[in-house]
Amino acid sequence: MVDAVTRIGKLPEVVVHPTLGADTPWYYRNKMQFPVGHKNGEIVVGCYAQGSHDIVDTDNCLIQHQVNNDIVREVRSVIGELGIEPYDELTGQGIIRHVLGRVGTATGEVMVVLVTATDRLPQREALIERLKSNIAGLVSIVQSVNSKRTNIIMGNKTVTLWGRDTITDKLGEFSFAISARSFFQVNTAQAEVLYNQAVKYAGLTGAETVIDAYCGTGTITLFLARQAAQVYGIEIVEPAIIDARQNAVANNVPNVEFIVGDTIDIMPRMFKQGIRPDVIVVDPPRAGCEQKVLETFVRMEPKRIVYVSCNPASLARDLAVLNSLGYVAREIQPVDMFPQTFHVECCVLLKRTNSLALRPLKIL
Repeated sequence: MVDAVTRIGKLPEVVVHPTLGADTPWYYRNKMQFPVGHKNGEIVVGCYAQGSHDIVDTDNCLIQHQVNNDIVREVRSVIGELGIEPYDELTGQGIIRHVLGRVGTATGEVMVVLVTATDRLPQREALIERLKSNIAGLVSIVQSVNSKRTNIIMGNKTVTLWGRDTITDKLGEFSFAISARSFFQVNTAQAEVLYNQAVKYAGLTGAETVIDAYCGTGTITLFLARQAAQVYGIEIVEPAIIDARQNAVANNVPNVEFIVGDTIDIMPRMFKQGIRPDVIVVDPPRAGCEQKVLETFVRMEPKRIVYVSCNPASLARDLAVLNSLGYVAREIQPVDMFPQTFHVECCVLLKRTNSLALRPLKIL
């Protein structure tokens, strides 16, 4: 992060704090998605070797929750015994493409997702009974059908084969329903550290209006709502907004409103309606924000911007843009969200200077 902010962002004066490490840096991932295939006549389930689609058979991934490792071992064994063929990328033949595991670390609830190339799942009932018997905490078995010749893992059709459609996990005081397709941070404990840091940088007193851009399923939004007067979450993915609204109701958080749409379009509309955010929190995809989005933030003239990012390079680029527009990065707090990898999440506090480089939004 220091290298990115100085070399890419050209902002050598920004304070980058020591990284907040994880108390549990092993067996932490609550979500696993491994390809299934054949190698030397044997069924293999595991990770792709770097830069290839050669599957490295994996019995005990040291960063996966142990239940996810149990799922891998059980699925490998049972599909072999039942004669359910793995999918072959080269020929397009076979059934099982990927196996996914999701674990509610606070609840112990487990979901198994089988990604198949066809609607047909041979030996379906026998497979279900075997998983039910041997996977501790299992409450959901889901089939995702992906018949396309593609690298995308999940298909458009999702069917619950047994049990519930979702599992439940907790972040802080909040409970979240997680479906097969839901986004949820893979490191539950460190996600709570990150979100608490975002709330800290937001500097809320209980009187503020906050906009949470790219809010996803509303995890950060609910954390902010504990200490703000009103929080608006904006997200272009409609299923995520549906989940966010359900999460707000389930956690009895009334001072949030979730809006479907593109931030570039929604925020000027909110401005026209008289909404003036004191704080904007943004947690964009790895590619960061388009310049028009950053300019929209600036034109709304919040006192603070809190930028959460999983990509130091795109973050540094965006911080340089915001700096040129009158919002200066004061401090950066890295969080080790993904121990044993080079990836890092960062939370940045930006404050408005006296002079802005853009005129306020016009009310059209």
